[in-house]
Amino acid sequence: MAVPTTAAAEDRPVLVFAAASLKNALDAIAADWTASGGARAMTSHAASSVLARQISAGAPVDLFVSADAEWMDRLAARGLIRPETRRVVIGNRLVLIAPANSTATLRIAPGFALAAALAGGVLAMADPRAVPAGKYGEAALTALGVWPDVARRIARADNARTALVFVARGEAPFGIVYASDAHAEKRVRVVDLFPAATHPPIVYPAALTRDARHPDAARFLDHLVGAAARAQFLAHGFTALD
Repeated sequence: MAVPTTAAAEDRPVLVFAAASLKNALDAIAADWTASGGARAMTSHAASSVLARQISAGAPVDLFVSADAEWMDRLAARGLIRPETRRVVIGNRLVLIAPANSTATLRIAPGFALAAALAGGVLAMADPRAVPAGKYGEAALTALGVWPDVARRIARADNARTALVFVARGEAPFGIVYASDAHAEKRVRVVDLFPAATHPPIVYPAALTRDARHPDAARFLDHLVGAAARAQFLAHGFTALD
């Protein structure tokens, strides 16, 4: 395969694969970066698992931002990222949501009555078998001792944003999503916040791919961990890292 020239690389945008939960914030950050003189950045969003598999299959991507360390680790083990560029961009929290017009109340605590609150409905969440948001959700419910009661009543979504839509449309009485997802959707409300100790820390690692070609890809990654991008992330409901 011919290596693109610098001029050819500059004709196209910086190509970014990023977890679905980052869409609103990352689109705003990319637009601001371009408006301030940076190269165009094109973002594609899906579950981290889906994006990592596409990169493994040879997708021509400059930068990957995952919703957990596991999928970044898998790419690193295959030599598909540049490990020296890897950085953690931002954090997030996990929340229990309900439709905005719901009057349901629940306090998250060990053994809390989630199964009873579902009544005849389902719990919307990303698929725990592959999607980071789902894995965090299963870990939290397991730590709280309620996973066995609800495991058969999960509406498994392909990512956290799809789970968000299930609840927003009233198709599920409750859902588990990121705090940033709930922040982006007026048709849902946060019922309660999962204690951070019930699941692994939610962090978003980013790295240049092995085959990154755009000359501004590294600069865009630097921008993602800078103060301006951090302010955008926080404004969209993400959590600052210690």
